[in-house]
Amino acid sequence: MKLKLVSIAILFLLFSCKNEKKAETLAVDSTQQIEAKQENASLDLEVYDFAGFEKFLKKKDGKIHVINFWATWCAPCVKELPYFEKLYADYKDRSVEVLLVSLDFPHLYDKKLKPFIKKHQLQSKVVALDDPDMNSWIPKISEAWSGSIPATLIYKNDTREFYEQSFDYDELKAKINPFLNH
Repeated sequence: MKLKLVSIAILFLLFSCKNEKKAETLAVDSTQQIEAKQENASLDLEVYDFAGFEKFLKKKDGKIHVINFWATWCAPCVKELPYFEKLYADYKDRSVEVLLVSLDFPHLYDKKLKPFIKKHQLQSKVVALDDPDMNSWIPKISEAWSGSIPATLIYKNDTREFYEQSFDYDELKAKINPFLNH
């Protein structure tokens, strides 16, 4: 009988310790989730409708503007982002500006987009374009654009080129070079 009571007491202690550890783990996980949300909330993300975004398409400042339309859910887009980042790093002193325009869904900004920007330490300017009337603004960027991404607009003053394709770094450089000499 004594052995039974001792066994029950030991089992009770073991299970109560496990529950304490689970509670501690849950508390730590909750704290980490709250901290991650706060970090993402502190990351400034400029969000535009097309009317507000349009200013990025019409600069006549003698610089080469590379505007890449992408989303975190687009595998080819994500694959080419390092090439745009390298272009930014290599050409920023040569009057080349890179703008990464996220077409992610607004409800994913905090859950997906901001953590992606932070994880990949994107140095290029990133903005979000939140305008559901795609049929009206896509042709304003390029009449040739079907709406698929990745897509890239490169322009300098009034000279514009539009590409609905993925790039590697050498291809990007090749598209930039004529603008450097222009």
